[in-house]
Amino acid sequence: MESRKIELCNKIEEISRMVSFLEEIGCELSAQELFNVHLVLEEAVTNVIMYAYPQDEEHTLELTALWTENELVFKLIDTGKEFDPTAQPDADVTLSLEERPVGGLGIFLIKSLMHKVEYNRVDGKNILTLVKHLDK
Repeated sequence: MESRKIELCNKIEEISRMVSFLEEIGCELSAQELFNVHLVLEEAVTNVIMYAYPQDEEHTLELTALWTENELVFKLIDTGKEFDPTAQPDADVTLSLEERPVGGLGIFLIKSLMHKVEYNRVDGKNILTLVKHLDK
């Protein structure tokens, strides 16, 4: 299993570094897989940047990618406030835009596009594990 890790600051400008990291990990993804993984990671990292810490404090989050021939696993680790996205109810996408409450679509997207989404809180750290099975 190969792996790479990047540390990001909790600033929205770091999303561009996360995108470069994804492009450089060396794992062969189809265009659709790359698009989906990019979307999921952008949503997950943005949520940490925007909501895990007070906006005037600087913190670091860690993104690790591990991959085999058949699977890509991301671990997003932060020390921000506890939040379990897997415990959130799925957004009701059958409602019209006017009827939908604000929020929740990003988590729905993450759960829909990844094969497995797990959350753990260990030693004051949020650990979000995202697994994508690769088309071969």
